[in-house]
Amino acid sequence: MIRYAALLRAVNVGGRTVRMEELRAIFHGMGFADVRTLLASGNVLFAAADEPAGLQARLEQALQSSLGYEVKTFIRSAAEMAAVVERGPYTPGEIAGAAAFNVAFLERALRESELSAVMALRSPVDDFRIRGRELYWLCQVKQSESEFSNARLERAAGIRSTIRSWNTVRKLAAALA
Repeated sequence: MIRYAALLRAVNVGGRTVRMEELRAIFHGMGFADVRTLLASGNVLFAAADEPAGLQARLEQALQSSLGYEVKTFIRSAAEMAAVVERGPYTPGEIAGAAAFNVAFLERALRESELSAVMALRSPVDDFRIRGRELYWLCQVKQSESEFSNARLERAAGIRSTIRSWNTVRKLAAALA
């Protein structure tokens, strides 16, 4: 069995409220083991024998069937989540000096033209570094004061993503270890 994190996009935002008990029941019903949720923002930890590509499609279909709307799902294994933390491109001092530090999980690695479009969104307030399927976002002001958002990232890249705070990413990686 492989330990995974399922990062669900747009759960408990925009009027789409889902109880964590309901999410756990959906995952249990699919036959996954050791199902847990972390925070109320759509982070589900579980164990499965499936490969990630098959898991994502199965989960998205089951979530849509159960909840009645699309729930884009981003799957990362325990090893991948640990690597996200380990390869964080900013120093502890840079992170401490920023108002916010987040990681955007992308559905796939960016192509060169997509990367250029995303990097064009950088500003004195928002800096990005991309490592594989993750975009690290260092924000010098409160996120609500920044012009950057997940919607702008998705428009620029032309792919789907979901954002988690650095603290949440570290908690997810630790819980999977």
